[in-house]
Amino acid sequence: MSLEAIETFPLTWPEGWRRTEAHRRTRAQFGRRQSRGTGDVTWSVRGQLTVAMAVERVLEELARMGLQRHRIVISTNVPVKRDGLPVSGREPVDPGAAVYWMNGRERRCMAIDRYDRVADNLAAIAATLDAMRAIERHGGAEILDRAFTGFVALPAPEQWWQVLGVSAQASRDDIEAAHRRLAMKHHPDRGGSDAEMARINAARDAGMEAR
Repeated sequence: MSLEAIETFPLTWPEGWRRTEAHRRTRAQFGRRQSRGTGDVTWSVRGQLTVAMAVERVLEELARMGLQRHRIVISTNVPVKRDGLPVSGREPVDPGAAVYWMNGRERRCMAIDRYDRVADNLAAIAATLDAMRAIERHGGAEILDRAFTGFVALPAPEQWWQVLGVSAQASRDDIEAAHRRLAMKHHPDRGGSDAEMARINAARDAGMEAR
């Protein structure tokens, strides 16, 4: 799959990468970047890291690997700006993040969803890239290649607004109205199925939680 076929929004999760169950996600300790008087850079746990800041960390790490911006795709459930990068805003129900890039003709990716915020999962990707570059510096290039190559991107997972037939920015009233409309059609008492009704109810719950 080419980079052009990978969606920046919604999240395109790579095939074969295990997902973290929502109740097992934790709060990370990634903080804002601070500079000391010596010019060194440190990471502080004070101040919440934004998505924009975390994206910048990922791009910086990949730039150190010699990659240009047009050969990188950052995929999350955060809506994107005109330049294709995610913007800081309301936290999505699924905070996972995946980064895809081309290294020559090799397709590579990294995806993390162990934390409950998109910014922290992106920061974790940046920190992992930094650690893996250290492996390469110490003669582990073959290990690095095996860790990064061989991915296939899955279709983007179904989102609550797609199930309900509303926009991702729908209001609570819009969500409730869409749920009532679909329930009238798909409720088991009206000839629908339990599975479809459960899907609609889950989408309504996810939408309301996002609001």
